[in-house]
Formats: sequence, C-alpha cells, structure tokens
Amino acid sequence: MRTGFPVAQPGQRIGILGGSFDPPHAGHVLISKVAMRRLRLDKVWWLLSPGNPLKSHGPAPLDDRLAAARRLVVDPRIVVTDLEAQLGLRKTADTIEALDRLYPAARFVWLMGSDNLVQFHRWERWRQIAGRVPFAVLARPGSRMEARHSVTATVLRPFRVPEERASILPSTTPPAWVILNLPMSPMSSTQLRQGDA
Repeated sequence: MRTGFPVAQPGQRIGILGGSFDPPHAGHVLISKVAMRRLRLDKVWWLLSPGNPLKSHGPAPLDDRLAAARRLVVDPRIVVTDLEAQLGLRKTADTIEALDRLYPAARFVWLMGSDNLVQFHRWERWRQIAGRVPFAVLARPGSRMEARHSVTATVLRPFRVPEERASILPSTTPPAWVILNLPMSPMSSTQLRQGDA
C-alpha cells in the first residue's frame, strides 16, 4: 500500500463520501455518522477532490481543505484523505475503479446527498458507477422529492433497497441503492463560503 493511503482490512464496510469539502462542516459529520449507523459501516472515508468537473470555479487549495477537515473530525472512524489527488484522479468512475484495484477485499458504499442524485445522470459514466458500487442517498433540504423522481432514480428504481433494510446495502451486488432520511442540516458548503450559514 502506498504511503498516506487509508487502511482497509479485508471485509470492512466503508462508506465513501467524495466532494470538494469547501469548506467541511458539521453537516458532513452528521451524514457520515448517520451512514455508519444505518448502513452498519466500519468507517467513512472523506475523499477530498482536487476539483469538481461539473463546477466552473475551483475550490480552495486542497491542503487548506484537508487541514480544515482534519480539525473538524474527532471520530476516528471518519478518515480524511486526498487519495484522488495522490492518484491523479478527478472523476468518480476512475476513483471507484482505483478503489476496487487497491482494496479488493473491502466492501465500499458510495455516499451522496440527494442534491447529487438529482444530477447524477450528468456524471461521466454514471451507469458504470452504479453498476460497480452500491450507493446511499442521504436526504438534504430542498432536493428530497426531486431526487426521488430524478432520471437516475427512475432508471434504477428496480434496484432500490427499502430504507428499513439499508444495513444490507454494503453486502448487496450492484446496482443497488437506498435513500436514507435523516435529521436535516441546513448547512451547505456553498452557504458557508458565502457567509449565509
């Protein structure tokens, strides 16, 4: 294993929360803890991305975001990593391929907010992503209903796991996904950057 990469033991159930984390905030911690409890995950890895291909402007410098995330996180089960930058990756499909190659004995679940599910069909190779890793959608204010009727939700409806059986998701062969309702946090990185939260 390369230096600085997170450690995964065989069979561990690991949630992957990717994003710019610009800046990281308590809402990220909340959804990580909910995901660990509801999906029975051993860990959640925060994959701080070098940049988001769907956003026109770049985030704050990666070192600043990593430092802020590490100051925020106190739960040892939440691991902050710049794995994508170390591997020179920017696209989720490539990241998932790399995770499968580097950690063949781990069980990964991709975590995303419901706002991301709304535009997930715009992600490059989104069908390939859905076919490689189960994913959990965490409800966020303002996008819950839109997410349930999104292109991705419609296409993948036959593979949706009922919320009350969410704990089976990490062991389910993809495509498989679940929507998790959770206590709503009004925080968003965009609001924090703009000084609205």
